[in-house]
Formats: sequence, C-alpha cells, structure tokens
Amino acid sequence: TLLPWIDHIREIGCTALYIGPLFESVGHGYETTDYKKLDSRLGTNEDLKNFVAACHEKEIKVIFDGVFNHTGRDFFAFKDIQQNREHSRYLNWYCNVNFGGNTEYNDGFSYENWGGYNLLVKLNQRNPDVQNYICDVIRFWVDEFDIDGIRLDCANILDFNFMKEMRAKTASMKPDFWLMGEVIHGDYSRWVNPEMLHSVTNYELHKSIYSGFNDHNFFEIAHNVRRLEAVGKSLYTFVDNHDEDRIASKLNHPANLFPVYQLLFTLPGIPSIYYGSEWGIEGKRSRTSDEVLRPALTLSGMDGKAPELISHIAALGKIHAEHDAFHSGSYKELLLTNRQYAFSRSGEHGTLISAVNNDEQPASISIPLPCAASDAVSLLPGEIPFSLENGRLSVTLPANGGAIFKLQEV
Repeated sequence: TLLPWIDHIREIGCTALYIGPLFESVGHGYETTDYKKLDSRLGTNEDLKNFVAACHEKEIKVIFDGVFNHTGRDFFAFKDIQQNREHSRYLNWYCNVNFGGNTEYNDGFSYENWGGYNLLVKLNQRNPDVQNYICDVIRFWVDEFDIDGIRLDCANILDFNFMKEMRAKTASMKPDFWLMGEVIHGDYSRWVNPEMLHSVTNYELHKSIYSGFNDHNFFEIAHNVRRLEAVGKSLYTFVDNHDEDRIASKLNHPANLFPVYQLLFTLPGIPSIYYGSEWGIEGKRSRTSDEVLRPALTLSGMDGKAPELISHIAALGKIHAEHDAFHSGSYKELLLTNRQYAFSRSGEHGTLISAVNNDEQPASISIPLPCAASDAVSLLPGEIPFSLENGRLSVTLPANGGAIFKLQEV
C-alpha cells in the first residue's frame, strides 16, 4: 500500500519518511505487544524490510517511531508479572507495581500508567535491564530493517541518562543514525545537544506560525525564531501532525497556506509535511477522538486535488534541497511588520532572502540587503516584480503570498 508513495515523497522534495508505530499491538499502536514483530494488520517483517529497502533505493531515509515510555498489557514482561506476581523477574521493569492495589482490569495489583490510561503500563527507564532491552530492540531494527533513525515518543519524560546511552550506542550502530524526540514545552537545548538528541519537535514555532497568520501578527513568529536561534536549525519543524488539527483547518484564510509553507521551508529548522496536507486536506479533532486527523488516503484518491498547492510545496522542497543556506545557514531578520516579514539565510554557497505577505492585498516593500549584491534571482515560479537599488531590494509581494530571492553577491 505504501510503495506507490515513495515516488510521491521524492516529488515533493522530501528526503526522509517518519512513520508511526509499526509493531505488534492490540489497538492504536502505542500499546506495544512485541517490539520485534511488525503489526500483523500491516504485514510481515519481510514486507517492512522490503519497504525500507525500496525507500533507500530512492534515497529516502526511514525513521521509526520508538514508543519506549510504556508497553501494552500483552507485553511479555507484564504478562510475567500477572502470572508470577511478587516472584516475577520483571517486577522492576515497570514503575510502582503495588500488590496492595488494583485496576479496572482486576489484576490484583496496580501500577503507574501513562496519561491516565491503564492500557499503557509505564516502563522504568532507570532499570539497566530495561535500557539494555530497548537498545537491543533498536539494534534489531537496524540489523533487520536497516533503519536510519528513531522518533522518540514523549521524549520530554524519558530519562536523560537513558537518552545519552541511546545516543552513544546508536552512533556505534550507524554513524549518521538520527534521534528525534517529541517535546512540546521547555528549553529545547536540554534535549538537543552533542550528548543526547539530534532534534526535537518545534511546537513553539508551530503555534506561532498559525496564530501569527490568523492574528496578522508576524511579530509573534519573528520573536519565536529569535528566541530559539541558538538551537533552531536543528529542530524538527511542522505546521500540523497526527496530534494537531490540519493546518488548512486552523487558518482563518485558506490562501495563507502558500506563505505558511514558504516559512516552513525557509525558516531555521528541518521542515516536514504531514501526509495529506500537501493537498490542503482539512481535519479537526473532537473532544473524544482524533481519528479524523489520521485518515486512510490513496494517491489515486488525491489525484487532481489542490494542484497549485502541491506544485508550490514541490517547488519549495526543490529550493530547500538545492541551497545549503536553508539547512545550516545563519538567519537575519530584515523587515518586520504585522503583515509582512522578510529575512535572509546565509550559507557557504550564498545568501537568500525569503519574504512573505499575510495581507489580502499585494504589498510593496523595500528590504535592506544583508550583504552587497549586484542583482538577485527570483526562485519561486511566476513573475515577481523587483529591483535592487541603494542597498535595498524593492518587491511587490502577491496577496497571501511571498517571494524567495538568491542574491548575486559582490
């Protein structure tokens, strides 16, 4: 089912696929039963091995979702506790197992869960046996499936020493192995550093982007970028994901999808697309369910939908791939108003300017150049009138749109 998506992923400029929980479970995938067996509803281990190989043939890295905070109740260690109770050798694999308590499952004991759900039994990550087991799982994933990295579910509550050990051990398995953590709040540099993770989710930027557009307040976005400047280039950036409403449902003006994605691809960070949003599909979670955020889609079913948006995203993906400044380049704010925002990214191979407009009318702006330049080249498709004079770039941005320029430096 996923094989046809590989070419599509390449066509929109992506170079990696992060894929949600894959291993044996009894429900939504986060209550793992067996970390070493592909969920039988999805296929066999051989199917998964072949899929990763097919991705690698097209130069797409594959990141698995590592759900290591908790297991399901059918996991072997928990079942041993149910059977052997106080005499189980796995008693300390979980947090606060108490034989004086009970749960709605009537096991005759209670335990610490995750998120208030006794379906999810919280692992004791400080237990060396648990740490060794999880590292063994990761080694199995590398040896069996040749994966390129892991997204750590709820990394904000993972043990720091455990993540340090994971960084060291995975680096020995594969030199460029990538560790990305799900972190919502906090000082991201606590997790992103040479000893721990390579990246974490930039929820702060995610929030500031959609509210910055809806409130006509680019100051919120720019403030967030400045605040995270020290670590921003390493952060995983997104405008929606499996836990958040689709960006097309969050924006007051759907036309703002175009400048929103331009910021995603040109601001500091590692940009990502949540499947389906390249077609601008909508989806809002309810109080009782977020299933609508995770629909089953087919490429044939999306054929012909939102051709302008998907072409725009593909163009941005190409620009991002071809210019190192958007990967590791420095950031400099050049112009900031409530409705217009321009900044430069400078790297080893040149300087680029990204400018966006969240007004319903075209906007003529004059941007100070970050360096001496004799001319500029507009990189996005379409005619964008501009001129260079007296150290400034004058441009008329389209309504709910933007422009990207590569400067010809002198």
